[in-house]
Amino acid sequence: MKRRKFLKVAALTAAALVSGLAAPANAQIAPGKYVPRTGSLQAKRWAMVIDTRRFTSKSDFDVCIAACNEVHNIPSIPTDQGIKWLWTDSFDHVFPDDMNNHLNTAVRSRPYLLLCNHCTNPPCVRVCPTQATYKMPNGIVAMDYHRCIGCRFCMAGCPYGARSFNFVDPRKYLPDPVYNPTFPTRMIGVVEKCNFCVEQLDAGRLPACVVASAGKILFGDLEDPNSTVRQALANNFSIRRKPSLGTQPGVYYLV
Repeated sequence: MKRRKFLKVAALTAAALVSGLAAPANAQIAPGKYVPRTGSLQAKRWAMVIDTRRFTSKSDFDVCIAACNEVHNIPSIPTDQGIKWLWTDSFDHVFPDDMNNHLNTAVRSRPYLLLCNHCTNPPCVRVCPTQATYKMPNGIVAMDYHRCIGCRFCMAGCPYGARSFNFVDPRKYLPDPVYNPTFPTRMIGVVEKCNFCVEQLDAGRLPACVVASAGKILFGDLEDPNSTVRQALANNFSIRRKPSLGTQPGVYYLV
């Protein structure tokens, strides 16, 4: 980006941010309310359980990531500033506060699937000045791209690195036609992340990665003792990312 254009974008972003912070609370428009439609999948608190023991090859991860990318029109940008909703990383990066030095070697050596944790106490929601990020009644941390001013406060507030910023126009890196014409594409200057496939749930379908995983990823109501996620957590040892922060992630890992 040329220097003049960069300064112009920076000035407009700063002005919008100051405007949003200076406005009194009663002057801000509250996020819209989600009204489930007939036939949608519903829960009091959606949660995900990833059985890391069943991810035994790179293709197991790739098929889940590809499904997510296609459903949500996630571009493949060949730079370090690419967009990611679902990706993998090593144990030491995923669970940096784990103090057990004597874990099974297999647990430490395998890659782990990462995404937005849809926390019960999401710090990204608290720091967003425009309410572009908000928590739905069912526990999903959602985004309104039209409200996002690109301040990236949410990225600074997220302790899991789950958000990406569109430094370039992502639409230039999408195929023509796009993967999924029913899902909106994004523009330069906004943040995006995993949305727990809320649009799939609204249509009565499970998240794309869950379907593609062939049983390796479970999804259900954390407050229902008979749900698949509760049964899996009751019968297996599980861990979550950075539990000491008090965010209460909605993504669990069976190890």
